Amino acid sequence: MLCSDCKKRPACVHITQIKNNKKTEKHLCEECAKNIGAINVSFDNQFQVQDFLKGMFNQEFFADAQTTNEVICQDCGMTYGDFNHKGKVGCSNCYIAFSEQLSPVLTRIHGANRHTGKFPKRSGGALKVKQEIKKMRQELEQYVINEEYEEAALIRDKIRSLEKNIGMDNKEA
Repeated sequence: MLCSDCKKRPACVHITQIKNNKKTEKHLCEECAKNIGAINVSFDNQFQVQDFLKGMFNQEFFADAQTTNEVICQDCGMTYGDFNHKGKVGCSNCYIAFSEQLSPVLTRIHGANRHTGKFPKRSGGALKVKQEIKKMRQELEQYVINEEYEEAALIRDKIRSLEKNIGMDNKEA
């Protein structure tokens, strides 16, 4: 597709504008896009995922490593400042070493800071229900500790109902 302005170079920037419920599209080459101020960066094909992550991690979510006590991974020797600079961890233990700093960002990006995985379709959803029962048991325990017995009874009944639906006895959970 050629640039809709100069009609000479291939279009690499695509702009869609919706104004008063009217949609207009422009397909511009790098040169024309720079001229109208649509972009102010050069296109080099050297972009990598760690560059993207580095940009995200250098946002306001993290304090500058030089102004705080520098955290160091005991296994690979990587500092949090190194991680901030490179945008990727040095080893699997870096996640533990930098957990305090990584937790809010992982939660923001993924919605959680723990990987729970997916459930195989062939299990018929039983694994998912068992996981839900496990979570409900933790809630039940918390309600009992807080002496909120009415809520605890409701959770207990839900657990029993779910166990009955998947044919599970109390010993399996």
